[in-house]
Amino acid sequence: MLSIRLRRMGSTKKPYFRVVVTEARSARDSSFVENVGTYHPRSKPAQVNLNKERIQHWIKLGARPSDSVRTLLAKHLSRDLSAPAVAATPAPL
Repeated sequence: MLSIRLRRMGSTKKPYFRVVVTEARSARDSSFVENVGTYHPRSKPAQVNLNKERIQHWIKLGARPSDSVRTLLAKHLSRDLSAPAVAATPAPL
């Protein structure tokens, strides 16, 4: 199963992150399928660059965003990206 998650880059105490699509069971900094964005939390304000089309594509193919990526998507992108993930869950009767 594929997941969309953060991959830590940068030097000691100066992290930045790449948002990548990777196999869910692989290690945090191991190989990945595609780089779909970056996140620089130390800059003020934090810089978030995400490729909306590619993230939408991978979510449609079944990739699940991690909790931290889901938060980034909710804060920095429009609501329509989170809609397919919510629509995939069955509605209560």
